[in-house]
Amino acid sequence: MSHPAAVRPAHPHGIGSVRPDGWAYQRSPMIVYWELTNACGLACRHCRATAMPDPAPGELSTAQAIALLDDILGFAGPGEALPHVVMTGGDPLRRGDLPELIAAATARGIGVSLAPAVTPLLTRERIFWMKEVGIQAISLSLDGSTAAYHDGVRMVPGTFDATLEALDIAAEAGLPVQVNTLVTATTAADLPAIFDLLSGHTLQQWSLFFLISIGRGSELTELSPGDAERVLAWAQGVGREASFRVKTTEAMHYRRLGAAALLRAGKTKEQVEAHPMSRAFGIRDGNGIVFVSNLGDVTPSGFLPLSVGNVKERSLVELYRHDPLMRSLRDPDQFKGRCGVCEFHDWCGGSRARAYAWTGDPLESDPLCPYTPKPVS
Repeated sequence: MSHPAAVRPAHPHGIGSVRPDGWAYQRSPMIVYWELTNACGLACRHCRATAMPDPAPGELSTAQAIALLDDILGFAGPGEALPHVVMTGGDPLRRGDLPELIAAATARGIGVSLAPAVTPLLTRERIFWMKEVGIQAISLSLDGSTAAYHDGVRMVPGTFDATLEALDIAAEAGLPVQVNTLVTATTAADLPAIFDLLSGHTLQQWSLFFLISIGRGSELTELSPGDAERVLAWAQGVGREASFRVKTTEAMHYRRLGAAALLRAGKTKEQVEAHPMSRAFGIRDGNGIVFVSNLGDVTPSGFLPLSVGNVKERSLVELYRHDPLMRSLRDPDQFKGRCGVCEFHDWCGGSRARAYAWTGDPLESDPLCPYTPKPVS
């Protein structure tokens, strides 16, 4: 399974739950992550979806999938932008109706990115086809600086070389790429070498995915809070010099570090909110993001497996806007512990998925963040 994240065209900056252009996260997500199938030819050690060789019974039919696209149109009122859809998996290339679904999304004005698995299905011809049919970006996963490291995670020999080849073919095709890299207690030391490797290739964005212990990922070990903070500080440093954007997934306090650095440098709150970094402010599980599983179940994200309903029975728009869990995730004042009183909680908010994985309560503090909030004066 590729991590469910992909580059999307730049949107105006997001601040808290309402962006300056009026995009209110309580009304519409910025991104709908859609797991088309859990079928995949890989058996990655950290797979959130616990992907299998064959599709699960009950996956959305073509008709149901197109009905979901029609439903997504309901997020946009007059003058409002539509969410972007990231088609993920499993491996979305295992859906025989993928061309039809992409065409249907495009015809409705819905932008689409794709998160394919690096298997023999991801050919040169298929990558150029993605560009031709209007796929706006793809994501590829690179979890090590050598074949031994990467293939050890992906569990299929040859995946490392095939990933680098796909990255270069995408550059040739003019298809933007986000590279996703898993961050765990055992992979963190390899990050500088991965960064050096990627610096010799063309990509738009590098996303460091901090492990959430669900699915097969429960077999791996997360970083300690102190080690995570050091990795994030390192990423902030290299990100200032990189030829590509560096971001994080499920490590929202990366934004805290960046914002705090700007504030220490004398920037005002308004200047921080106008910084390019602020495009990610406020986005987290259920706030700016929603996930639809291959079976149609709706959850705040792919890493927060609390279903609020199923698109076979209820509107995605209704579930996102009105479900009590979704509403609470969009209100940082309901967060508990340190996240609830943190002066950065509108910009960061912590990983609601990790809070749930560790405590059983998605409103609790993110246990990966070591920051002690300043006392309220």
